[in-house]
Amino acid sequence: MSEPKPRTGGQLIVDQLKAQGVERITCVPGESYLAVLDALHDAAIDVLVCRNEGGAAMMADAYGKLTGRPGICFVTRGPGATNASHGLHIAAQDSTPLILFVGQVERGMREREAFQELDYRGAFGSIAKWAVEIDDPARIPEIVARAFRVAMQGRPGPVVIALPEDVLIETASVPDAPYVAPAESYPHPADMARFAELLEGAERPLMILGGSRWTDEAQAGLIAFSERYSLPVATSFRRGHLFPSDHPNYAGDVGIGPNPKLAKRVKEADVLILLGARMSEMPSSSYTLIDIPAPRQRLVHIHPGAEELGKVYQPEIAIEASPAGFAKALADLSPGQTPRWAQDTATAHSDYLAWTETPATLPGAFQYGEAMLHLRNTLPPEAIVCNGAGNYATWLHRYYRLRKRGTQLAPTSGSMGYGVPAAIMAKRHKPDVPVVAFAGDGCFLMNGQEFATAVQYGIPLIVVVVDNGMYGTIRMHQEREYPGRISATKLKNPDFAAYARAFGGHGETVERTEDFAPAFARAQASGLPAILHCKLDPEAITPATTLTAIRTAALERQAQ
Repeated sequence: MSEPKPRTGGQLIVDQLKAQGVERITCVPGESYLAVLDALHDAAIDVLVCRNEGGAAMMADAYGKLTGRPGICFVTRGPGATNASHGLHIAAQDSTPLILFVGQVERGMREREAFQELDYRGAFGSIAKWAVEIDDPARIPEIVARAFRVAMQGRPGPVVIALPEDVLIETASVPDAPYVAPAESYPHPADMARFAELLEGAERPLMILGGSRWTDEAQAGLIAFSERYSLPVATSFRRGHLFPSDHPNYAGDVGIGPNPKLAKRVKEADVLILLGARMSEMPSSSYTLIDIPAPRQRLVHIHPGAEELGKVYQPEIAIEASPAGFAKALADLSPGQTPRWAQDTATAHSDYLAWTETPATLPGAFQYGEAMLHLRNTLPPEAIVCNGAGNYATWLHRYYRLRKRGTQLAPTSGSMGYGVPAAIMAKRHKPDVPVVAFAGDGCFLMNGQEFATAVQYGIPLIVVVVDNGMYGTIRMHQEREYPGRISATKLKNPDFAAYARAFGGHGETVERTEDFAPAFARAQASGLPAILHCKLDPEAITPATTLTAIRTAALERQAQ
């Protein structure tokens, strides 16, 4: 074997990305990593230059969700890195593999508070799975390979790699690291035997799916298992794509404000199976669906991260396994008798259909629920829907029905501004698939500047901006706790349709329900990145109630 040729640290970084099969990266350029940018000039890697590091990191998170491989993001030191922390936190709470490369001051300048200097281990140590600084270019292949493994194995998450500027221009003669495939974890046969025995004795079992590390094969195996056992299956908060909504065993999503009948079903289950899910604050309805530390239900918890098993809920059976590993083991299980709960499973699906069927009529000429039904009935199963955080998302989660894995990109961390960057990455990665981003007026302007990125690269996503002139979720809570005392929640918004046209995209304003469908069709036909500026009456605060109703109930409660 010939001796490796000398390469700069910048070239070594890019060559390691190529060795790991990286297709595309996101970045905001900085002088701290010019050597990497130069090496990218000749690399067959798609580079998306973004307008803010937060948006760039969120795009990388979306790539990690779509592929299961780490999303790659490069940012410059100091403020560039702290801007990117938004995406890091999403990846941490959402269990998404992501690697953030950050420029750093030269090694000889450290500890002087040099220009934009930051201690990345200290700054990101509580967010990232691993934060490291490379001091020797010869160690680049080793550290990058380890970063890929750390980001993907166990419970996936983000890794931060700091790159001192002088390390990137020094040379080293070292070979590339091999391609990294994460270790798979499988359940022990004894645990599967206990699980089968527990399920055989159940009367009201329920399975909840969540987390990451899912594959098409894992989903197919899980669906087949649910069919053999007539098992009702629900999905965790913003993980609705893990089980097809049109399947007769689907019971709905356990998210914010879940179907009361589904919440009751979780509480009354005698055997509750959590696969990949953590059941943190949002899907557990503020930790009220499952008792802590000892659940009322006989709990079976399957998770690829050993540290998550028993972290909050003490399970009767704890199984350290990925969804793929567990699904493979399920192939050997078959019920010893006709499941006693088959009719209850059918009822659970009927309850889900009824909950999502007909939106209530709310104040205003634009009925957001009807627009959502139009998209549900016209978009193909492979269409990808994206959103950030805000009350506007409750219509999407309730009325849109996800039918294929990988068609939902949304932050379980509840981070605003996620939908547009995620949709840009989704459409870039899958150009033949329709991609729609939903954003409230407040949410959109957190990262609306990334619409310029979509225009620059000709990425024709459609953004549905739902404008009610306020930070709606906070206003809702404000009216509930401090009725009539509006403070810091009003917004004065621009013309978002004109905003789209100013960037070079397609923009239209929608003020009536009947105008939505033709406007959406024109946006699709334009072939351009598009924004539909939809005016929602401020009173229509959720799919089921109004601001006035919330305020009135709060005042009555105070008067008692």
